[in-house]
Amino acid sequence: MSKNYNNDLHMPLVEAMLNYKNENVYPLHTPGHKGGRGMETSLKKLLGESVLVDVSLMSELDDIHEPETYIKEAQALAAQAYKSDACFWAVNGTSQAIHAMLMLASSPGDKVLIPRNAHRSVAGGLILGGLKAVYIEPEYNEEFGILTQVTPQIIEQALDDHPDIKAVLITSPNYYGIAADTKKIAELCHARKKILLVDEAHGPHLGFSKALPPSAMECDADACAQSTHKIVGAMTQCSMLQVKQERLDIERARDVMSVLTTTSPNYLLMMSLDAARAQLQAHGEEMCEHAINAAQSLRALLKEFTGIKVLEAADVPQFFLDETKVTVHVSSWGYTGIEVGDALREAGVAVELVDPENILFLVSYADDNSDFTNAMTRIKAVFECLEQYKESAREKHTIGKPPLTQSKLSLREVFYGEKEKICFDQASGRVAAEQISFYPPGIPIILPGEIISDAIISYCQKMKRLGLPVSGPADSSLKTIRVVK
Repeated sequence: MSKNYNNDLHMPLVEAMLNYKNENVYPLHTPGHKGGRGMETSLKKLLGESVLVDVSLMSELDDIHEPETYIKEAQALAAQAYKSDACFWAVNGTSQAIHAMLMLASSPGDKVLIPRNAHRSVAGGLILGGLKAVYIEPEYNEEFGILTQVTPQIIEQALDDHPDIKAVLITSPNYYGIAADTKKIAELCHARKKILLVDEAHGPHLGFSKALPPSAMECDADACAQSTHKIVGAMTQCSMLQVKQERLDIERARDVMSVLTTTSPNYLLMMSLDAARAQLQAHGEEMCEHAINAAQSLRALLKEFTGIKVLEAADVPQFFLDETKVTVHVSSWGYTGIEVGDALREAGVAVELVDPENILFLVSYADDNSDFTNAMTRIKAVFECLEQYKESAREKHTIGKPPLTQSKLSLREVFYGEKEKICFDQASGRVAAEQISFYPPGIPIILPGEIISDAIISYCQKMKRLGLPVSGPADSSLKTIRVVK
């Protein structure tokens, strides 16, 4: 039975929008569909009453660029919930919040320490900020064939080698729920007067339960970007930027976010951010408990099968694990994650991520319901079928760790430089002018400015043959690639 998460907390913008709707104001302003009156019928039916409050930027409902009333109060409540000094809504997604963090913490020409498995949006922030990246390699787990996390030791060594680094950015938790020792990393960064930024896209629920890894703000990070839509109750595209003022300028953060934010923000998105925050503030611990219980049920089901393995905290002892992310290693049965993901989809279950060796189930508080129980029945049936035919499946398939890359030019130099298109299989030795990622998780295998090697070409072609979707290059078939002319 689905739990009731009705709020008993104040939602400033939601309440203002409901009042506006009830006043029946006739809109002689944008948007052109005029409260759904002119909207295509099937779309209007699908969206329902929400079209009535799809309004344009208007002073009486506050302005995200110059918040003075409802949005100002709602963002202050979000900062209070996450124990930051200021919160800014990112209606352009977490990519906007990541771009803002980098531009906030650095100036053009500054160096930023970044894990090589950072999300592709980080590259955009480096271009916008005119920043120089110093890359470090995260640890690699051979058993699951996944990159895990960066350690305090490797960050400390990098800061010793590059004392002019201005800021450090880490991704914690990562797509698989593996979180770094952010507290220790913050301590060593601050001891060297460096700013710590955290891509916490997959951790907007952290900080509300002791059973989960600690949040970036709890660990004294200076700023973090959170995908409020990924794990908790906001609509897709809704994210938050949390900032602490000891080492960062709140006014500058406001300026940067205004530059990066659309001048036509969607009030439905902003309402959902307000509601998601209130829901967490009222019921966060209970919501996390329900997510953990649902994930434990799924883990118990999967552990009934011999020969496959579910990622546990003991598999990543240097780090923390958010166990609501359920990673299942299926390669030992002879299947790729892509094949198992397809089999589950045919059975009516869609997973969060597939890679050459694993599938990832993302479990949240909303999975505490009868539909989830029915889905588990289908999951069990699929795995029973896979187990039955595992002997006839292909042998264990491993791709291995992504090859190391070598940087030749900065991202900004390449972005504004001349490019040409050549055959990808003949690109060895050339400098890439576009990035190649396989999405999800959207981690670049090659970035603009890096030298394309035979190993990179071979790795990408293997991933492509497995059927993983390509993200980044103009030619997603990978027959051609743009390189520096």
